[in-house]
Amino acid sequence: MRLQNVVPLLILAGGLYLAPKTAFGQILDSGLNLDAGPTSVPKKLKSLDLSAIDKTADPCTNFYQYACGNWMKNNPLPADQTHWNQVIQLTERNSYLLYTDLKAAAEAPTTPLQKKYGDYFAACMNVEAADKLGAKSLEPLLRAIDGLKERKQITALSLELARQYGGTVLFDVNVEKDEMDSSKQILGTGQGGLTLPDRDYYLADDPRSQKLREQYVAHVTRMFVLLGDSEQKAAHEAADVMRIETVLAKGSMSRVDMRDPTKQYHIMTVAELETLSPEYDWKQYLDGLGLGSAKTLNVESPDFVKTGNEEIASESLPALKSYLRWHALHGAAPYLATPFEQESFAFFNRTLNGQKEEQPRWKRCTQLTDAALGEAVGQDWVKTNFPPDAKANTEKLVATLERALGEDIQSLPWMSDATKKEAETKLNAIRQKIGYPANWRDYSALTVKRDDLVGNLQRDTVFERNRNLAKLGKPVDEQEWELDMTPATVDAYYDWQTNDINFPAGMLQPPFYSNSMDPAVNFAGVGFVIGHELTHAFDDEGSKFDMHGNARDWFTAEDKKQFDARTDCLADQYSGFKVAEGQNLNGRLTLGENTADNGGLRIAFQALQETLAKDPSALAGYSDGKKDGYTPSQRFFIAFGQVWCQNETEQNAREHAKTDTHSSFEWRDNGTVQNFDEFGKAFGCKVGQPMMPVKSCRVW
Repeated sequence: MRLQNVVPLLILAGGLYLAPKTAFGQILDSGLNLDAGPTSVPKKLKSLDLSAIDKTADPCTNFYQYACGNWMKNNPLPADQTHWNQVIQLTERNSYLLYTDLKAAAEAPTTPLQKKYGDYFAACMNVEAADKLGAKSLEPLLRAIDGLKERKQITALSLELARQYGGTVLFDVNVEKDEMDSSKQILGTGQGGLTLPDRDYYLADDPRSQKLREQYVAHVTRMFVLLGDSEQKAAHEAADVMRIETVLAKGSMSRVDMRDPTKQYHIMTVAELETLSPEYDWKQYLDGLGLGSAKTLNVESPDFVKTGNEEIASESLPALKSYLRWHALHGAAPYLATPFEQESFAFFNRTLNGQKEEQPRWKRCTQLTDAALGEAVGQDWVKTNFPPDAKANTEKLVATLERALGEDIQSLPWMSDATKKEAETKLNAIRQKIGYPANWRDYSALTVKRDDLVGNLQRDTVFERNRNLAKLGKPVDEQEWELDMTPATVDAYYDWQTNDINFPAGMLQPPFYSNSMDPAVNFAGVGFVIGHELTHAFDDEGSKFDMHGNARDWFTAEDKKQFDARTDCLADQYSGFKVAEGQNLNGRLTLGENTADNGGLRIAFQALQETLAKDPSALAGYSDGKKDGYTPSQRFFIAFGQVWCQNETEQNAREHAKTDTHSSFEWRDNGTVQNFDEFGKAFGCKVGQPMMPVKSCRVW
């Protein structure tokens, strides 16, 4: 699945094609401690926390400090986190509730589905068994790599890895929707093969990046030593890995370019692809996967394919083996014996992101099981944690926000009637998926063993791969949830190619939504989320697709010029926001999310005003126009601001600025409100103050 076409509220998921997700092996049923979990349930979050407000701060100067100052002071960063906010706290609460379900299923399952996810969880919790195995579960995979005798065998090895472990060598294929005809599902091949978070980590020349590369090579060396290699051999292998990954980084598209759908659409025949990469036998690979009937596929990054081909042709066979061994080891490390797990954590969590301590095992196993069997455990989770009225109320809010966005579109002074008509048509066609899938995923083909953690992970990878490839040539399932967002996930997304908005049940909880809170607060939470996702249909990426999810220009030429000028304003503005010394946001990378944040806030506020005007009961609890000393508008903005209260490590802030399509939480607050005059009016700001600048930006 190509993930660039789905736009989540919080985190854009992604993946690399090269490394197998895991390896395989047997885990003995010993040392199991299912009681190694939390002793109490995390508290429910507040949708509006008056004690979090820093009243010494001026909301017109720094709204983020005003809304979140006391929260940041009273909620220090936990040692097992790189960033700490209400989103993470809600995720922690949902994880705890999932953990109780998983623990019960592991101890006394009452259904076959509970037996499956209970065994998966139990296998993960068995630390002693993993320590006894060391890295033995990797041996079959490493033997397969070691058996590579000549370059011509690389395709055969890639095919074996795909069938047995779900991974490949440099190149892979997946089934994705056709940009030009979203009713069709076609083959595509993308880019990957890197270990560090982004291509720029290999290419940037600043001292910080140079030091991180040195630390990375040292880490790879230590990992090979743990595997049993000598110091000298391990250092040589690490140098091979760094050299190959650096070349691949140079041939990879930037994250900004990856945001442009038109730059990722290159339909080629299999023969044309083989001309692009003659060292790789694409026909053999596709035939071996049962995909030989495919005559064409989308080559998302032709330069990466060329670069990968050059590496196969020019690198020595021992160097290529070192590279493959590293990715096998790196992919499995968190699930191997404690020394591998700790060394992997030390670099990727502590060094790269500033995380002081590893999360407890129960959290990691809960997350792992939810990722693999989320629509299995989710079926039971929603019965307890997502009442029917929450779904019904969300549907009503969606309808209200859609009306507000429709009115916003009609009021735009820069857009012609012809383009407004197209926009309205697309808006009316947006579908919604709320809470959980209409049709639950069938896991009957996935084998889970209680004594085989790494094997479970390997079989899950193959299961998901086969599930994806089976879609080729079949009608698009419009009810399926992309991004593998499970019911307990705290996130939401819009999909360009199905033109739908998706809200997992895990998101529809405080602080985003609460039946007990007044509309001002709920519109600031879930109302903003809905508005954000709706606006994605009309951001710089979503606007390239029509109501059917097909890539098509539906702006008039003059309107497109006006639109580009407004998005340029937003991109330039956010590029001026600092997250750490010498590190600003990338306004082009975050443009879609910033557009959605600004549009979402505007239409959520508009929907609130209409609700207050039409429904007197919406002001229940207010006296003389205020509640707890604040007007509805002020409560709306404060509740919105507090969704983004956060403490984080400097390393995390820097990495996210380079890799995340979302702005840092501080600027999701301050950057958004300073573009909305209604905020300034609500708090009596004067034009020229930081939160009410003379020049502001507006797209929608």
